[in-house]
Amino acid sequence: MRTWWRSRTLHDRLSLLVAGAVAAAVLLVSAGAWVTVRQIQQDKISAELLADARTIADNPWQWLDSQGARPGPDGKEIGPCWQILDGGGAVVGGSATRLPVTDTAVRIATAGHAETQEKITVGPGEFNVLTVPIDGGGAVQVGLDPRPDERVLALFAVLLAVGCAAGVGGAAVLGRTVARAGLAPVDRLTDAVEDVAVTMDLTRPVEVSGDDEIARLGRSVNAMLTAIDSSRRSQRALVEDAGHELRTPLTSIRTNVELLLEIERRPELAHRLPPDERVKLLADLDAQVRELATLTTELVELSREEGSRETIEQVEYAEVVTAAINRVRIRAPGLTFDTDLDPVTVLGRPGELERMAVNVLDNAAKWSPPGGTVTVRLKDGVLTVADNGPGIAPEDLPHVFDRFYRAPAARSMPGSGLGLAIVAQTAGQHGGVVTAGPNEPHGTVVTVTLRVPG
Repeated sequence: MRTWWRSRTLHDRLSLLVAGAVAAAVLLVSAGAWVTVRQIQQDKISAELLADARTIADNPWQWLDSQGARPGPDGKEIGPCWQILDGGGAVVGGSATRLPVTDTAVRIATAGHAETQEKITVGPGEFNVLTVPIDGGGAVQVGLDPRPDERVLALFAVLLAVGCAAGVGGAAVLGRTVARAGLAPVDRLTDAVEDVAVTMDLTRPVEVSGDDEIARLGRSVNAMLTAIDSSRRSQRALVEDAGHELRTPLTSIRTNVELLLEIERRPELAHRLPPDERVKLLADLDAQVRELATLTTELVELSREEGSRETIEQVEYAEVVTAAINRVRIRAPGLTFDTDLDPVTVLGRPGELERMAVNVLDNAAKWSPPGGTVTVRLKDGVLTVADNGPGIAPEDLPHVFDRFYRAPAARSMPGSGLGLAIVAQTAGQHGGVVTAGPNEPHGTVVTVTLRVPG
């Protein structure tokens, strides 16, 4: 049953749910109406029997004198049948239709027991018979044929059944109509999303109107399309910028390699490349390959998908920064690193955090003068790295964390322009921020602020 239900379309399921709910309501109301009418009829019969019995019991001799017959136009009695019992339980008079005297009736007549209602067979059917005691002895029996009321009740049941059938049929039609009307916005949203999937046009938003749940879904889809379009634009920009940045070192490497190959093919031209020039050329090739490898690594870091990243865990931030300092100290042996690191635990990815710290420290080391000092402080999740280099020009400060941005003063130095961009991306992915500013009296201060779990 569950498999069948899941194989139905949303239209079919909603139609069935609406039809089932309406049909259940119709059936419950009909059953309640029938039970109510039946109870009303029974109460009416009981009230009529009691009223007639007490009227006769109040003055039984007057009714015996008149015999109390109530014949109809065809000579048959209408209304209740009745009879009076003496103190011994014998019938002393009554209507033309005689009622059987039961043991219960005899006990009421002889011992004055409380009134009792019974079903007694009279002729072809059963009568409702009420027996009440008479003051001073004896009893009155009043009987009523319930078949006319039962026929009315049966007719009412047939009418209710017809109404239920019509209601269930109407519920099915109503369910289909409600499903079609209720899911029309979903159909429009589905068509719009499918159109986007076919055309790949992420700039055309889905039409949204109203403030209901469907409108909220539509706005969420538009926000998703905007995010996807922004991501696609960023990826395209990254690829274009990467291609531009890769072209320069690749062209230089290709030129130098072609020169070396030409000399290898034509030894007579070897005098044109003296040994010292050859050493310089090979050193330049080595530097360019290293720069290319660094650029490739940084591009991979920037384009890494969430699923390929480390898992988030509790990280001792001071230990990560210490490891980063040790790595940079090897590459910059002429610098002094003044450190003051307070222990603090943050939630993050240790490898990425270390890479972020290394990039900040590398940047400071690159701009520090020979014999300079790099000051590193860590307190309450705030990492500050200060150098005493030339500093960053005010017009360049807003762009230092942009991808591939290199200030005019930095274009003559090695680097890809991605180091601080990676710092900004990593800080943002860890719920933090990074800023850069001047270090008095000269130099630069880079501040990375991460959230510390409370």
